[in-house]
Amino acid sequence: MTMSSPRSLSGVIAAPRSLFKIVVSAGGLVLLLVLFSLQLSCYPLISSFHVSMLPVEQNRKSDSAILCGTGNIDTKSVNISVSLTANEVIQHTDTPSTAIYNDSVKSDLGNSDGATLDITSTVDNRSSYHFEDSIYLDSRNCDLDNGKWIYDFDGPLYTNNTCPVISPRQNCQGNGRPDKEYENWRWKPKNCDLPRFEAKKFLELMRGKTLAFVGDSVARNQMESLLCILWQFEAPKKRRKGRRQYFYFKSTSTTLTRLWSSWLVHQTTESFAPVPDSIVKVHLDLPDEDFMENLPKFDVVVLSSGHWFVKQSAYILNGTLVGGQLWWPEGEGSMQINNIDAFGISVETCLTAIASHPNFTGLAIVRSYSPDHYEGGAWNTGGSCTGKDKPVTTVVRNGFTDVMHEKQVNSFANAVKQAGVGSKFRLMDITEPFAYRPDGHPGPYRSPDPNKNTKRGPNGEPPPQDCLHWCMPGPIDTWNEILLEVIRREFHGR
Repeated sequence: MTMSSPRSLSGVIAAPRSLFKIVVSAGGLVLLLVLFSLQLSCYPLISSFHVSMLPVEQNRKSDSAILCGTGNIDTKSVNISVSLTANEVIQHTDTPSTAIYNDSVKSDLGNSDGATLDITSTVDNRSSYHFEDSIYLDSRNCDLDNGKWIYDFDGPLYTNNTCPVISPRQNCQGNGRPDKEYENWRWKPKNCDLPRFEAKKFLELMRGKTLAFVGDSVARNQMESLLCILWQFEAPKKRRKGRRQYFYFKSTSTTLTRLWSSWLVHQTTESFAPVPDSIVKVHLDLPDEDFMENLPKFDVVVLSSGHWFVKQSAYILNGTLVGGQLWWPEGEGSMQINNIDAFGISVETCLTAIASHPNFTGLAIVRSYSPDHYEGGAWNTGGSCTGKDKPVTTVVRNGFTDVMHEKQVNSFANAVKQAGVGSKFRLMDITEPFAYRPDGHPGPYRSPDPNKNTKRGPNGEPPPQDCLHWCMPGPIDTWNEILLEVIRREFHGR
């Protein structure tokens, strides 16, 4: 029998030992990398915090919290509170989408008030929502009308310098308004998130379609807002057919237009005894014939009305004079209906005509009554919104706005009931959320005149101002984010 020498035996053993050393070295390197990554997790983690104040919220976008320790990963909701004073606490609860550390951390924000950030349980590391997010797509539990205003450090979707179609009276920054904070508030529905407007998504949803804003000057205000937003993505081609202007987006063959209809029903200055020729006659039971003639050309219509019912006019129903606003003939007895009732009838007449139109198969959206914020008087009696620079926490109730909104909603419900199953009517109810936004109107900055008066007089009388229309950019841009969601639900599915 032959015995291997010690030298040859050591050669056999050497190979496994070398392999063993390589394995141990590799394992050690992996362990060091793991430890190093754990160390990195103890550095400040940048998060997006939604900080709320009832009924408005502030969105702290760039706050940081140091998240270290031995806490377990959890998926509970975020609960953030910032103590500002002994009597004021701002808090918000949100739903996280990423791995979250279950530690309680206090961080001094270092401001002059000594405010502290109290993060309990978890932190949401998500900074924005997208169309594909499940919380966004599940619209069954999302009430767009119920929510809060949150401060958005991202700012507006455009500026007065990047949009060429802002009406001069709504160009608040161009007209010298000194504050800008009113541009930075976003609407946050209670059970979901309303994403920032995505122009590309809107145009894709409206591919080959025409959207018409029908109604009064507030309808024009909203259309110009939408144009400004879309203009940042694609400049449309302007087309004119007769008196009507169209904006055509070539990338998706999408068209936007506006049709003027101050009452949404037939109105005329033709003689109707005993109404003077100078007074507009509003036929409450007859739809606007120009609107009805053009209706089949539209795929989506957004209706805006109500504010012209404060103007002088006579109301005719079934060929009979039944009421008037700022006018009524002597000897005619009492009016049968007032301007509020007339508004309700006009809404129902318009929607019934849309539902029964044989050649319209599109979507009709009623944008609810836009609240004005004249305080101390009406638009023509010294009312003012001067000095409003942020959302209010308590609404100063406007009885006229409340009853006009109620009448409109009831008339909408009646029209939907009459139209039956399958009617393409949608209510976009913005009245209550925007009651909190007196800061969003031009006020005294409605005029481009550099010598305009923007201060109260010696006896406290306010300068001429607009507390009905909306600054651009401003709160009205949120209307179009809501509009996009309404359209998405129809054309993209829930």
